[in-house]
Amino acid sequence: MTPSSTPPATPPGPPEHTRPLRRLTARGRGEAHRIATPLELFFDLCFVVAIAQAGAELVHAVAEGHPGEGILNYAMIFFAIWWAWMNFTWFASAYDNDDVLYRIVTLVQIAGVLVLAAGVSTAFEDHDFLAVWLGYAIMRLALCVQWLRAARSGEGPERTTALRYTGGVLLCQVGWLGLLVLPEGGRPWVFLVMAVLEMCVPLFAEKGHQTAWHPHHIAERYGLFTIIVLGETIAAATVAVKTGIDEHDALDELLPIAVGGLLIIFAAWWIYFVVPIHGHLRSNRQAFLWGYGHYVVFASAAAIGAGLEVAVEQTVGKAHLSTLSASAAVTLPTALYLLAVWALHARHYKVGLAQQLVLPVTALLVICCTFLGEWAVLAAGLVATLAVATGTTLTARAASRARAARAAG
Repeated sequence: MTPSSTPPATPPGPPEHTRPLRRLTARGRGEAHRIATPLELFFDLCFVVAIAQAGAELVHAVAEGHPGEGILNYAMIFFAIWWAWMNFTWFASAYDNDDVLYRIVTLVQIAGVLVLAAGVSTAFEDHDFLAVWLGYAIMRLALCVQWLRAARSGEGPERTTALRYTGGVLLCQVGWLGLLVLPEGGRPWVFLVMAVLEMCVPLFAEKGHQTAWHPHHIAERYGLFTIIVLGETIAAATVAVKTGIDEHDALDELLPIAVGGLLIIFAAWWIYFVVPIHGHLRSNRQAFLWGYGHYVVFASAAAIGAGLEVAVEQTVGKAHLSTLSASAAVTLPTALYLLAVWALHARHYKVGLAQQLVLPVTALLVICCTFLGEWAVLAAGLVATLAVATGTTLTARAASRARAARAAG
């Protein structure tokens, strides 16, 4: 064969990272510059829509004098939102390949949370959980598709882990049908049992093989979601204060609530981000406890906004509850948030008894502020701000002493 008759070489295919469909393989846990993607941020914003709906219904329930029923429904619906968000977050940290199919399946999950959000009001008011169950099912089935893709690309223990996740998620989804078929009195027990079983799925699936989640990426994702939830809290409280001023001309009465609420939320942000946490997430045991504990962090942060709305409605005479109850709607979730952040973050980095006691004592003082009547929210905000100042001062002094000791040695 002459050179001129040699067939042209087959051009190489496009690089793997440019192909619309790619293998869904595990990413490296030590991967450099691992940050949240625009898709993940968009995903978070859509989930906050559902959180806002749950918070609004909690406001109505508490303001109408049904706090027990409202809190129970809020806890159940918030679990569905948080658990679906958390499962996607950890999966994406280990397997995000950002191909076309991955994006489409993520869009399906976003559609699911919007369906869930649309059903929040009927779940609270009519105890009809069909739309909530359907939205949750859409999100969970979409996640199963992702796990099946991971199983197809993986081998050995990695494939087994992916299949365990798929089976566990599907079985739990069948169990959640109890919310639709059992009498209303049995639904809290269905929730309790199924929530425990859901949280056992990762423990079972990753027995023998840990997914390659990225500590820094996980810490950033949780931090960003905390900021978004706190932002939604500010937005809800602002709307409530604006409505109170526009409709009732009650600026003088609402100003302490507005200032106190802003101080609480600012302190909540400061306390959460005062120390980096990714270095603490070294093993699955530590990471699971930390990740699961954020149910309390997120739920209480969103409930602070609902409490501020209740306080505003009580001040302008729209809520059927006492000043004490309205104050507790703010101070109790604030105290719960402080204790949760201390348990998950601060206690690992505080040195000495004084530093360790700042947040627990602050939580106790915030609860005591409940009994200060119309000044309760402002007092709680000042106490939270004082905690930030005290913690910052103690930390600075401890660092100064440590530097002096190193210099002397």
